Order: sequence, then structure tokens, then C-alpha cells
Amino acid sequence: MDLDKVKQMTNSGEMYDDNAKEVAAIRTQALAMCRKYNHKVNTDNEYDMSILKELFLHVGENVYIESNFRCEFGFNISIGNDVYINHDMIILDCNEVTIGNDVYIGPRAGLYAANHAEDPFERVEKGVYSKPISLQDRVWLGGDVKITQGVTIGENSIIGAGSVVTKDIPPNVIAAGNPCRVIRPIQFSENRWKRE
Repeated sequence: MDLDKVKQMTNSGEMYDDNAKEVAAIRTQALAMCRKYNHKVNTDNEYDMSILKELFLHVGENVYIESNFRCEFGFNISIGNDVYINHDMIILDCNEVTIGNDVYIGPRAGLYAANHAEDPFERVEKGVYSKPISLQDRVWLGGDVKITQGVTIGENSIIGAGSVVTKDIPPNVIAAGNPCRVIRPIQFSENRWKRE
């Protein structure tokens, strides 16, 4: 299995064969590792990050991923420190997916770096292309948020539950809707609360 070849193909931004033998092999391996991780969480209450550290490009400290997590390949996923990902997360990492530090992700969220061909005849031939996704530091995604390819969510921003994000969201805002749009700036506390 030529991992470097698949990385080059998927991350190029050009159309590639989603059904190619090498692509399918890595996808199958990632699916097996996700199932192994989820099984340990669901049956043993064991969050075995060693499985995901083997699968992902990078995993920081204090990362907590709830069960029923799924990803496409794994090799394109980088996660910073102090990240919480709730149940039923799906990451289609057909391009780089970067999750910064102190990020919260609600249940049933999806990060979809892949897109099928617009031309129906190319689509039937399994033509797929991809663009990267980035969640910068201290982003919070509400439940059921979907992020499409090529999107960056700026630091500190909050995306409301159920939103579909198709364009970049700037830092320090609250945004929501389908399609997602900026609602207002974040209000930073003057007397910031800290736990004791």
C-alpha cells in the first residue's frame, strides 16, 4: 500500500479516482481502526488514544473523542491540545483537516473535505476532489454542524447547532444558519471567570 501516493493524489486538489485500489485499501484500514477504537469505548469504557495516534497525522495532549467516531483515511487529520469531540463525529479527511487547541465539537458534527464531481458522468466514474478544512484555536462547533471543503473557522468563533458552513468564518464571531452566516461578534468578559 503506497501511502505517499494516496496522500499526493487526495491532497492535490485535482480530481482523483475514489475507487482506486490504493485509496480503497487505506479507507478500509481506517474503518477497521475506528471500529476498534469505538468498540473499546462502548464495551470497556476505555478511550484508547494510541489507536487514533497511529491513525492520525498528529494528536496533541488531553484529546477526548467520544464513541462512534469515523474518518475516511486518518492520515490527513491533525488535532491540537485540549480538544473534546462529542459522539458520532465524521471526518472525511480526503484533504488536510486541522483542529487547533482548545476546540469543542458537539455531537453528530461532520467535517467534509471531499466532494464528488459535479459532472454526472465524471461522478459515475468515481471522480472526487478535495480541499482542506481548518478549525483554529478555541473554536466551538454546536451539535449537527457540517463544515464543507475549503473552509476555515477563525479562532474563538462559535458555530450554532445545525449550521452548514460553506464559506470561511472570521475569528471572534458567532455564526449560524444554512448557509452559515455571521450573526454578531463575540462578547469577551471584562472580569473573566476561572475555575478554582
